Amino acid sequence: MADRPPTPMLDRVNLPADLKGLSDRELRQLADELRAETISAVSVTGGHLGAGLGVVELTVALHAVFSAPRDKIIWDVGHQCYPHKILTGRRDRIRTLRTEGGLSGFTKRSESPYDPFGAAHSSTSISAALGFTMAADLGGDPGDAIAVIGDGSMSAGMAFEAMNNAGHLKKRMFVVLNDNEMSIAPPVGALSSYLSRLYAQQPFQELRSAAKGMVSLLPEPLQEGARRAKEMLKGMSVGGTMFEELGFSYVGPIDGHDLDQLLPVLRTVHERATGPMLIHVITKKGKGYAPAENAADRGHARAKFDVITGEQKKAPSNAPSYTKVFAQSLIKEAEADSKIVAITAAMPDGTGLDLFAQRFPKRTFDVGIAEQHAVTFAAGLAAGGMKPFCALYSTFLQRGYDQVVHDVAIQRLPVRFAIDRAGLVGADGATHAGSFDVAFLANLPGIIVMAAADEAELVHMIATAAAHNDGPSAFRFPRGEGVGVEMPAKGIALEIGKGRIMREGARVAILSFGTRLAEVLKAAESLAARGMAPTVADARFAKPLDRDMILNLARNHEALITIEEGAIGGFGSHVAQLLAEEGVFDRGIKYRSMVLPDIFIDQASPEAMYRVAGMEAAQIEAKVLETLGIGVVGLRA
Repeated sequence: MADRPPTPMLDRVNLPADLKGLSDRELRQLADELRAETISAVSVTGGHLGAGLGVVELTVALHAVFSAPRDKIIWDVGHQCYPHKILTGRRDRIRTLRTEGGLSGFTKRSESPYDPFGAAHSSTSISAALGFTMAADLGGDPGDAIAVIGDGSMSAGMAFEAMNNAGHLKKRMFVVLNDNEMSIAPPVGALSSYLSRLYAQQPFQELRSAAKGMVSLLPEPLQEGARRAKEMLKGMSVGGTMFEELGFSYVGPIDGHDLDQLLPVLRTVHERATGPMLIHVITKKGKGYAPAENAADRGHARAKFDVITGEQKKAPSNAPSYTKVFAQSLIKEAEADSKIVAITAAMPDGTGLDLFAQRFPKRTFDVGIAEQHAVTFAAGLAAGGMKPFCALYSTFLQRGYDQVVHDVAIQRLPVRFAIDRAGLVGADGATHAGSFDVAFLANLPGIIVMAAADEAELVHMIATAAAHNDGPSAFRFPRGEGVGVEMPAKGIALEIGKGRIMREGARVAILSFGTRLAEVLKAAESLAARGMAPTVADARFAKPLDRDMILNLARNHEALITIEEGAIGGFGSHVAQLLAEEGVFDRGIKYRSMVLPDIFIDQASPEAMYRVAGMEAAQIEAKVLETLGIGVVGLRA
């Protein structure tokens, strides 16, 4: 009888506690199987691949040495957390990543006790870990706190604010600096150069290799002297470390893919650390999967793909993406105006500024993961006579809001905010939804706030922003492809604060702000088939409002309904304020505002998310009938 094949190591691991009984050789086998499982899962779902592949061995080592969930392992951003999810009781659901009702693509407290802190925005892990550390010190949840943060995330000021505080408090905690020389885009700035020099110093590397094997062989009285000599030579080689100046004990750099290095180091610091400790680990993003290793972004974000070839399975589209339209239009404006410059915060590909940079490399600035700096840097450029376009995702612009108020709006500086990923974004879920920018921008004095209804309108709004030099402006557009309208050869500056009537009708007017206009027009067609065609208008501007158009719609219709891809407090609230101040409500107008519901909507397709939000054509139609008091019998689902 033939011997049965051995049980895969991964099948023996249901929870991290199962790693405690494995030998180091078995842990190495587990890492190989974990890498293969991660590749297989992401090929089915799509998602963030390269970051997870880069931390497979680190994930195994952390769970083998520490005792989660008592010990809190906090993954900065969360792009790299898929192997962690597989080892923490979620392997049976790993092929539901980023789908409706499935696992989040990031760490999420409500999903598992092994996710002690939710993530998705960068550079928060050290602050959170310090919070857990002090909570334990004050009698809260016990256990160690371990922050795993990438070199790209370390470029944000918040990480250093947290390290400065941790060094002052001097409590035991761990920061693992996952240095892969590759955030989403190539990391920028002096810190990245410093880290490169730190681990590239050959004398230090030779000394570390020799010392690892020799110090322990010396007689005990000589071991301390050898250690001091090693530290002195290390200081001579690399000039010390800024981390030690911040109060952290520093270990590294070590090979993050070599469990023979990782395990002894982690076991030692786990046993002996008394204060804040930084472990500097060198990894390779996309490690172990050639199509990811060879890609320019090291396999950062992937659609579903073929495991053998790495070829992605993207659905064909006849319409250009909004992001590409933005990039191409900005290039055209910059060709005619040498003062136009572009700024992004570590997202040149995501915002389309990689294309702008190819054409105007000296007029493109990627400032790293530093949205606060990006905004104030843009303000300085504007004050210096340039015409800056600051391109940020809506969800990341939130991180620079004080700078928008204090450094841009109060000084009336003409910074142009290009707000990508406005509205609901799909698989990235609530953490990346662009729900709040209209509400937090339109309340600022002197700012212009626009939303493109389609890709052609976006072209005109870029031209409008370029031409406006008397204060700040913002235009927002969604993720994904446009609606397929005919594109203008060149953008034409719009009249500030003026909307447009798309369809004349009676009884009810629907006033759309943003790309829900396509669904509104579908609803209008269906209502027309019922014999009650509504008026449809595109507001274009949330600030300043088109007062004349709005008041005329209110005067000439029984009901007025606004719709927007944003939270309460935005466009509809400004319209309501106008109607109230003008006494329109006293004359009996029926007013309704369709906004995103007062919940955080979990990941699904954008279409499914807007269905939850009640903003599909059938739901708009139902809202019109309900507002007019007409029954909805026979309304399609």
